[in-house]
Amino acid sequence: MKLTPDQKERYAKHIIMKPMGEEGQKRLLESRVLCVGSGGLGSPVIQYLAAAGIGKLGIIDDDVVEMSNLQRQVIHAGNLGRPKVESAKEYVESLNPDVTVVSYNMRLSPDNVEELIADYDVVVDCSDNFATRYLLNDACVLHNKPLFHGSIFMFEGQVMTILPHEGPCYRCIFSTSPSTDAARTAGVMGILPGVVGTMQATEVVKYISRLGKSLVGRMIYYDALGMRFDEITVNRNPKCPVCGNNPSITSIDAENY
Repeated sequence: MKLTPDQKERYAKHIIMKPMGEEGQKRLLESRVLCVGSGGLGSPVIQYLAAAGIGKLGIIDDDVVEMSNLQRQVIHAGNLGRPKVESAKEYVESLNPDVTVVSYNMRLSPDNVEELIADYDVVVDCSDNFATRYLLNDACVLHNKPLFHGSIFMFEGQVMTILPHEGPCYRCIFSTSPSTDAARTAGVMGILPGVVGTMQATEVVKYISRLGKSLVGRMIYYDALGMRFDEITVNRNPKCPVCGNNPSITSIDAENY
């Protein structure tokens, strides 16, 4: 593709950097990214990926905008009661006309996850529950889709990049889902998902543009109260049920989620 004069102006601060240049920007404009969730983490991810010029941005969410969301879900102002995917699509289209937005007003499930991720190059996990995280992890590993994970809880968050069969997956670290999902009912510092989501978006842009070193085999833990970032080395687990030497999860079965 050839960049238009408007695109050269819009992305000038990308293009002027030699490691990125026009080729890196073209890769962004030709890429397809699926964002699962458009809430706390999804808001900054959607914001910055749209601004960066992702060519096709899929957004899946089955929720509507509520007043309590607005403390952290910064793309939904003025859209109370509307489906979040509609609000997010409107935001992106007003921000960057280069981005084609595909909205899915539905819940991710074992019945639709494989069909949904098939149309995208990479997937960003901005979900707020363990069932979806494990489902996304397993589907992306089975279909060799890069997955960019983020999660938050009260004053802390974590980020990691999963490149199937090149490094550990989510189940390598947390083999089974907890019996309770306390994070869904706990509070969260409003600015926290902005920090974590921005790191996720950074990893996506780096991966697509072929820049830098990814968070494969490393997890970044962020403690907002201590204003501290810790790097944790994580390794593939040969006994992992989905990417190990003898996996027990070889297909998406609703009973596992």
